[in-house]
Amino acid sequence: MSVPSGEQQSRRYPARLVSLSRLWLAQLVRAPSDPQREAAARQMRRQMAWLLALGAVVIVALMTGFDATEIGWMPPRGTPSLWSVRILTDFGKDAYVLWTLAGLLLAIALVVPLSRAATRHRLQRLGVDVQYLFLAVALPVAAAQIVKWAVGRGRPFVGGKADAFNFAPFNGSEAYFSLPSGHAVTAFALAFGVAAVWPRARIAMAVYAVVIAMTRLVLLAHHPSDVVAGAVIGVVGAIGVRHWFAARRLGFAIGAKGEIAPL
Repeated sequence: MSVPSGEQQSRRYPARLVSLSRLWLAQLVRAPSDPQREAAARQMRRQMAWLLALGAVVIVALMTGFDATEIGWMPPRGTPSLWSVRILTDFGKDAYVLWTLAGLLLAIALVVPLSRAATRHRLQRLGVDVQYLFLAVALPVAAAQIVKWAVGRGRPFVGGKADAFNFAPFNGSEAYFSLPSGHAVTAFALAFGVAAVWPRARIAMAVYAVVIAMTRLVLLAHHPSDVVAGAVIGVVGAIGVRHWFAARRLGFAIGAKGEIAPL
């Protein structure tokens, strides 16, 4: 059997790239196939309900008893010595995280058609994992933007004082985009997603998420309850996307009792 020449390989490359893109899209929208998906759905709904209920209680408690006090403890906004915190907080910025994941996914897609069979299989599996991470962050981030606009909570000291109940629903301005914290949504969604794919990284990712959340408080960008709200939305969103993938046997498998684990 003759080996395809370099010219033949280059001519086939665009078709292979298009075929891979279609395959990835078709996998994401195909009908669920895992026989244990209903058990997993029940477990997912319980997890989400507990998280949302606990989160609501903590958010209300912080608003009424701690938010205004905590922001009074923080250094003034713009303090020069906080330059390192301002750098660190950008590691939780949704645009940076999503563009990094999108770039990684594009790089994988460009390399897969050029790879040998064994390497191609590993790269395709990695591509599925990165798809999960991208959607696990992107969807809760999008949901958080809607919540921010609808709630319209003022950021710390907007209006001149530490008022935890400064709301202007549907205001639409950055000054009233405090709840939830977008950085917390991104950091906790990414932390949950990475830990779901690579469980050994869960401690490191938990530390990452908490550190990003703390930077938002130190920089007076958010109240503590904003950060908790962001964490809840991020984790709930990542859980929902994980179930979508697991039900289609993409990167995850569902056990007999509905538990989800990486393949």
